[in-house]
Amino acid sequence: MTALNALAPALNPPTALPLVHAPMLGPEWLDATFIIKAFVGWIGPWAILGVMLVIFAETGLLIGFFLPGDSLLFTLGMFVAIGETNPAQGVPVPIWVAAPLVWLAAVAGNQTGYLIGRKAGPAIFNKPDSRLFKQEYVDRTSDFFERHGGKAVTLAQFVPIVRTFTPVIAGVGKMHYRHFITFNILGATLWAFGITLLGYFLGTITWIQDNIDAMILVIVFISVAPMLISGISQFIKSRRQKS
Repeated sequence: MTALNALAPALNPPTALPLVHAPMLGPEWLDATFIIKAFVGWIGPWAILGVMLVIFAETGLLIGFFLPGDSLLFTLGMFVAIGETNPAQGVPVPIWVAAPLVWLAAVAGNQTGYLIGRKAGPAIFNKPDSRLFKQEYVDRTSDFFERHGGKAVTLAQFVPIVRTFTPVIAGVGKMHYRHFITFNILGATLWAFGITLLGYFLGTITWIQDNIDAMILVIVFISVAPMLISGISQFIKSRRQKS
């Protein structure tokens, strides 16, 4: 309870975080800073639970694929770091509390996604395209999963949209649960702890505070780089075989 009560001053942007004015890649309500501000305003010291809910929805519920999981983790780590560097703003929730909580939310989300896929089956994807849901997202994830097999569960954790659908498709394909949870926990650990701690250690740098979205794009690019290299390599190999 002490840690949760301490979260509000750490994540209160008007006083604790005057330097954070990051550009947004989408609408304001999808901006990580806006989301954390809103949770602080709504539920005060329980704001960390709101962040956990967003991470859970983005990793476990199909309707959450558009949520900003990467930037939310990075911004959370950055906010905690800024709070800790200024004792006058109060003692924030420590990073060793924040990081495990969002990790737990990611693991729980992926398990939920797997269960949805296992129980509901392919029928959950039999719906027409809408403004938010497109069959292309499912096709892209299916292709990703087929090409990378079990390690896709780990790699997909770093790829927006793909990380939402991969656990569900793993469940639909009846991937062995022990196999799934092994790769899932590995991916969630690298993702949740890695990005949150990255925000924590880089969050005190002014340029980083002013360019959060740019940093997230760099993180995503680095995450998908091995897959891009693999895809290009396979393409070149197939072209050579045809010629």
